[in-house]
Amino acid sequence: MTPRAEAWIRQATSDLKAGRCMKSEGFYAQACYLAGQAAEKALKALVVAIGITPPHSHALERLVEVLEQHDLDTAAIRALRLKPLSRMSSETCYPHGDEAPIDLFDANDSKEALTTAEAVVQIAAAHLAG
Repeated sequence: MTPRAEAWIRQATSDLKAGRCMKSEGFYAQACYLAGQAAEKALKALVVAIGITPPHSHALERLVEVLEQHDLDTAAIRALRLKPLSRMSSETCYPHGDEAPIDLFDANDSKEALTTAEAVVQIAAAHLAG
């Protein structure tokens, strides 16, 4: 693993841990945001590991497509629900009309987001250790 890819996966792991802390304190929107960030950074670690500069995109599906274009087996990642994490990049940060993100996300949302993000980070870390 290159030092750059290792930095990306370390940050993904840190974001995941921070997301768990936010969830445990009842900050569900923030936990969802950090879960999305963790998954994004884990996927970008894989992109960096194959020698590509990651695209400036929060769309997890787009990052998976980049990996597939370079013949990386993404079946385990594709089996996860990535779309909800991608939308959390903006929906957990900014109010929509008169609703704040804290009004839109709950404990179940954060649990699902963190579970999915943890799976992405584990898959990426295993591939990088590989």
